[in-house]
Amino acid sequence: MLLQILILYFFAMVNLLNFALKGIVFLGICLVLVELVLTVTHHNQIKFEGLHYFDVWMLSIGIILGRVLWHSPLIHYDNYSHWALIAKFLLFSGHLPTAADSLISFTAYPPATALFITAFSKWVGFSDGALLVGQFLLIWASLYALFAVLRDRTRALNGFILCFAIAVINIFNIAIRMNNLLVDFVLPVVTAAAIATIYAERAQIYRQYFSGSVFMSVLLLTKNSGTMYVIMIACYLGYLTITQPRGQRLRQKLAHFLATLLSLGLSYLPFLWWSWHVKTTFTKVAKHQISRQAYQQQLSHESRSVILKIVHQFCQQVFSLDSLSTQGVILINLLLLISWLIIRIIIHQKNNLGQVLLALDLSFILYYFSVLAMYLVSMPYAEAIKLDGSERYLASMVVLNLLLAVMALVVAIDHAFHEQNISRRDLRSFHSIITKNIYQITALGLMIFSVILMFSEINGIEYNNTLGQEQLPVQLKKIAPQQTKLNHHKILLVDPHLTDVDNYYAGYVGRYYFFTDQVVGQENFMMSPARFKQTLQTYQYVALPEWHRTFTVMLDKTYHQQYRTGFFKVTPTGLVKVSPN
Repeated sequence: MLLQILILYFFAMVNLLNFALKGIVFLGICLVLVELVLTVTHHNQIKFEGLHYFDVWMLSIGIILGRVLWHSPLIHYDNYSHWALIAKFLLFSGHLPTAADSLISFTAYPPATALFITAFSKWVGFSDGALLVGQFLLIWASLYALFAVLRDRTRALNGFILCFAIAVINIFNIAIRMNNLLVDFVLPVVTAAAIATIYAERAQIYRQYFSGSVFMSVLLLTKNSGTMYVIMIACYLGYLTITQPRGQRLRQKLAHFLATLLSLGLSYLPFLWWSWHVKTTFTKVAKHQISRQAYQQQLSHESRSVILKIVHQFCQQVFSLDSLSTQGVILINLLLLISWLIIRIIIHQKNNLGQVLLALDLSFILYYFSVLAMYLVSMPYAEAIKLDGSERYLASMVVLNLLLAVMALVVAIDHAFHEQNISRRDLRSFHSIITKNIYQITALGLMIFSVILMFSEINGIEYNNTLGQEQLPVQLKKIAPQQTKLNHHKILLVDPHLTDVDNYYAGYVGRYYFFTDQVVGQENFMMSPARFKQTLQTYQYVALPEWHRTFTVMLDKTYHQQYRTGFFKVTPTGLVKVSPN
C-alpha cells in the first residue's frame, strides 16, 4: 500500500495522476499474473503457514468494522476543512491543487493518505463510506503488520495480547474514531507497523533499509507532524543496524550507521520535493505550513505574555490526571514496569523492558515539546489558547507507544517461556500444570475482552452515526444531489445553528458537498424585506437543509413563498425549487 502511495505521488507531482490511478491497478494485475505463472511452472512456491487465532480475529473484526464504516457518514469538522475535501478534489479534478484552486485551504498538507483513498474510491465508487473504508484498509493493514514481531505465531497468548492492545488503543482514539479521515490515528499505527517490519527484517539488513525508507517517506507525506515519528523509526533502525548482528567490526558498524543516515536522507527527498512544490505553486503562506517565514509571522504577533498563557494551559492539561492522554502515559509506564519486575524477579529472566520504558518516556517528552511548539509557532492565538485538538494530538503518541510497549512485551514473554525451542512446543511444553492453566485462562480472557472492546467501538461508531442523522452533512443529502464537478456557483447555505456558521463548519460542509468555493453559511436574517431580497439576489442558489424560522418568515414577506426545506435557484421573482433527483 505504501509503495502504491509513493508511485501515485510521483505521477501526481508530474501531473499524471489519472494515468497513475489506472496504471497502478494494471501493474498490480500484471504482477499477480507473473506470480501465478512462476508458481505453475514450479519456479516459485507460495508459502502458507496456515491460519492462527489472531488471523481469524483480525479478519472477522475487520469485516464487521469495515461494513459499519461503509454505511457511516462523515461528520467531523476537519473532514470538510481538508481531509475528505482533498480526496474528493483529487478524484474528480485528477491533479494536485494549484494556486487557482481556492477550494483547498490547507495547501501545505501533503497528500499521502488522500492518494490511497482516491485510488480506492476510483474503483469502488465515490461515497462517504468508500472514503472511510479506503483509509480503514491502510489502518487495519498496519495493525496486522504488528504480528510480524511474533517469533512463534502458534502461541495464542501473545497473539491475543496484541489483539487486546489493538482494542484498547481505540479508547485513546475516542476523540476521532475510525469513522473520520483525519490522520492522527494513521500516523501512529503506520509507525508501529514500521517498527514491527524493521524488527522482523533484522536478519536482512538491506531489506531493513528499504522498508525503513518507504515507511519514513510515506509518514512525511502524510502530515507535517510526521517528522517526530520518522525520527523514532530512524533511531530504532540505527540502533538495530549497529547492534545486529553481533560480532561486527567497528568499520562495519560505522558503514551500517551511515547506511541508516542514507536511508533517512532518501526518505526525506519526496517531502523535500513537496516543500518545493508548495513554495513555488502558492505565493502566500499556507495554513500550518512548515517554513521560517510562517513561524516568523506567527511569533511577530505573539507577545511574551501570550506565549506564557499557552505554555501554562498546555502544562495544566499534561499534568492533569483527568486527561485521557496522561492516563495513557501512566498506563504504559505501569504496564512495562510491572512486566519487567515479574519477568525479572519472579521468572528470573533478563529482559529489556526497562530500556524500552526509558526510550518511550523520552519520546513522550520530545513529542510533547514538539506539540507545544506547534501551538506557539503554527496555530492562531484563538486556537492555541484553547489548545484546540490537543487531546487528539497527544493521544496519537499514546497510541503509538502503547503498541510499541505491547510489542516489546510479547517478545519478552516469548523469550521467558519454559520451552525456547519453537519446534518442540506443544500442549506439554509448560513448566507446570499451574503455569499451563494460567496461560490458557489468560489467553481466553484476553480474547473475550478484546472482542468486547472492539464491539464497544463498533457500537460507538453506530451510535454516532445515529446522532449524525440530524447533522448538516446528512441533511444536505436530503435536499440536493452531491456535486462532483468543480464549479464556482454562489450558494447561500441557510443554517439555524449560529455555532455552525461562526466556526465556518457550515461553509466548509457546503464547499465540500456542492464542490464550489463560493458557499456562504448564514444564520442571521433579521433584516428588512428589501435588504433580504438584495441579499438573496447576490447568490445563484439557496440551500435550506433545515427549517429556519426567520428565513421562512422573510421569504413569505418578500416573495410570498412558503418553503421549509429544499434546494432552490434564485430568480428575480423568488426561489425556484430544484428537484433533488
